[in-house]
Amino acid sequence: MKSRILDHIDLRVKDFQRAMKFYGKLLPALGFSCDRSDETWGTFYSVGGDKPSEFFGFTEDRQHQANGTRISFWADTREGVDRIAKLVREIGGKNLEGPEICADYSPGYYGFFFEDPDGNKLEICCRENPIIAE
Repeated sequence: MKSRILDHIDLRVKDFQRAMKFYGKLLPALGFSCDRSDETWGTFYSVGGDKPSEFFGFTEDRQHQANGTRISFWADTREGVDRIAKLVREIGGKNLEGPEICADYSPGYYGFFFEDPDGNKLEICCRENPIIAE
């Protein structure tokens, strides 16, 4: 069986420096604690050293147009969702919705929806009764 499902997210942003300010605070709070960013790529890994690890990366594309794609991050508890929601408000997230119970999604779904400064759609959620494939 695979030890990982997701390898990385490669996002485009209009303004690299603005994105570094936003994601430099958001990603460590989500568990991407190893910052390996340089002048052109913001790159945050979930673990350091030589271990394989998922990462979230972004780079500037001045022509980037945000669309309907949404990236959602997992929280273990509603308190975790609330903590990230508070941080997103402090660091300039846009179009904030929630945190709220989303009864139409699945039982116990609790989410916070927001956009980064360039309009990329993001979410943090937890499921009190997760649906697990057997």
